[in-house]
Amino acid sequence: MPSSSLMSPPGPPDPTPTPGRRPLLSALRQVNEADRLEALGNYPLLDTLPEKHLDELTQLAAFICGTSMAAVSIIGVDRQFLKARFGLDATELSHITLFCQYAMRAEDVFEISDMLQDADFRASPFVTGDPFLRFYAGVALLTPEGLPLGTLCALDTTPHQLSDGQREALRILGRQVAAHLELGRARQQLAEEKEKIDKILRLANSAAQSAMVGGWRNEIFVKQEQRLVRVLTADIHYVEALGDYVNVHTTHERFTVYATMKELEAKLPARDFARVHRKYIVRLDRIMVIENDLLLLDSAQENSRLSQSVPIGSSYKPALLGRLNHV
Repeated sequence: MPSSSLMSPPGPPDPTPTPGRRPLLSALRQVNEADRLEALGNYPLLDTLPEKHLDELTQLAAFICGTSMAAVSIIGVDRQFLKARFGLDATELSHITLFCQYAMRAEDVFEISDMLQDADFRASPFVTGDPFLRFYAGVALLTPEGLPLGTLCALDTTPHQLSDGQREALRILGRQVAAHLELGRARQQLAEEKEKIDKILRLANSAAQSAMVGGWRNEIFVKQEQRLVRVLTADIHYVEALGDYVNVHTTHERFTVYATMKELEAKLPARDFARVHRKYIVRLDRIMVIENDLLLLDSAQENSRLSQSVPIGSSYKPALLGRLNHV
């Protein structure tokens, strides 16, 4: 593992580079570390499982650069987590390597053709010991706000010199990796928002179950995009299954909800509603006529004289007739 000396920029504090030497870290991209780490916390990266897409992009970086190793390296507080790797066994480094610090702050591809001949890096444990690195090329993985999360890097045990085409390809791959990381962040945010909405929905329906009319529920809340809409059960005419969704037909409008018929049946007052078909639940006081295996309901739309026909399933018909007050 790298020694603690690799955590600090080399050379004297003077930011002016010596002729033939690269600039010091202090002369590269200026990053507020607290802001960077806060941004990193919004991404599901550290200590997470491998992802096939990232593994493939990492392998492609090695192929394009002609190296035996490559990695997507995420820089944490005091460690490097290899989110994706090719040709490497380790998944984490306990200290941050100096060459990844340079690559993370560089404005373009950061390349070391031969580490053994470079005064800044030849003493690195990764050069003097396993895996005996000689070549490194890396590009920063930036958030949309320009904060670096880590690097996409290609490494080898023999010296290299990238061509202009290889450098451009590494830039493109770096942008693709950054876009994939951004997609993961967006998915996590959506999952968190969905959990919040679901929690509110559970609380709302729990409150609705407490609001009884004659001991029965008189309202439900249905989720419409990012809103919860209150629907009076007295306004519901019938419920219709549609694949993974159900349509709730009311006097005023139709709501499409991601739910099962079983879930809707459990939330509606059993005194007022009946399952008449595997795809239909109806409100009993909306039934106008029963003819053979069809129900005619009064219109689910205001100012409409047309009735709505609903099929009756043969297994549901006896229970339905038993609930009706007929002579």
